[in-house]
Amino acid sequence: MKPITIHAHRLRSKPTHARNIDILPVLFLVTALFCLPAGSDSPALNSLAIVFVSIVLEAIPFMLVGALVGGLIEAFVSHERLAAMLPKNGWRTVCVAAAAGILFPVCECAVVPVVRRLMGKGLPFSAAIAYLLAGPIVNPVVAVSTALAYAFDWRVVALRLALGYVIAVIIGLVMGRIFASTPPGILGIMDTTMVQGCGCGCSHAMAADDWLGKVGSAFCHAIDDFLAVGHYLVIGAFIAALSQTYIERSTFLTVTGAPFLAEGLMMLLAILLNLCSEADAFIAASMQGIMPLSAQMAFMLTGPMFDLKLLLMYGGIFRRRVITILVTFILLVVFVASIGLGWIEGTCP
Repeated sequence: MKPITIHAHRLRSKPTHARNIDILPVLFLVTALFCLPAGSDSPALNSLAIVFVSIVLEAIPFMLVGALVGGLIEAFVSHERLAAMLPKNGWRTVCVAAAAGILFPVCECAVVPVVRRLMGKGLPFSAAIAYLLAGPIVNPVVAVSTALAYAFDWRVVALRLALGYVIAVIIGLVMGRIFASTPPGILGIMDTTMVQGCGCGCSHAMAADDWLGKVGSAFCHAIDDFLAVGHYLVIGAFIAALSQTYIERSTFLTVTGAPFLAEGLMMLLAILLNLCSEADAFIAASMQGIMPLSAQMAFMLTGPMFDLKLLLMYGGIFRRRVITILVTFILLVVFVASIGLGWIEGTCP
């Protein structure tokens, strides 16, 4: 088969996009310095600091675990072997792919390069979409982090994993049906010669054959992933702490009382914060008593499937039309699922 090199120019330009996104931490620090009064001993500021530090310290270990697991998978698990484990065609492929995160747990930051390589090896488009969306949610690391964030409320854990799986399967099947007769080149899938790097913008390549070399590559990849997204956790934790400290609870009650507004706002917040799926549960759990469970679930389902950093990363494997349709389905299905949960819980009219 003739190699497809449609997106070579996009892949080469990816580091530039990454550098542009790294301006966000600088803007955050400058804004924080201006907003927080120096040397203040106010109770509100002390409360802000306590909430902020607690969220960060709870979430960082799970981000480290997720980054390390992603690095080990990148270095030691053959993508050909992973593709061979899946059924070749049909809806079974989509269902199995959506659950593959149980064996290969990666966050959304690491799943994009994995999916890109799998598609280059011939993984069906619908199955790739299912794993892309479900992998960062339906995995043991996220299950444990969500359980810890919600004080081992396994009902919340089960709801998150089940809804994430069902949503990914639905979108995978629908996307597969829409683009069933579309050639891979039109979808934007690159050939395997374009996916030799790890896809995270780092300079190392996974060419090591010896065991020690692979271990070194795994740790290098994990460090790159952690540093690339760690500042988003800090920003998200600060915004969550700021909202809890300085925004009156009556304001939140007004928002939660408006039909569908709480779910929409939490989805928007997830898109803007760019949190890692191993850490976002701690931000969502901090909203307990402020936002309904349906809105918290909307936050935890939207972020791993679509946010600003993922929008740029999706550009490395899909054409613009595919991304537009994919994002539309993600937002629509997650919103409907969240509203349905709210209706069952009695928080939505």
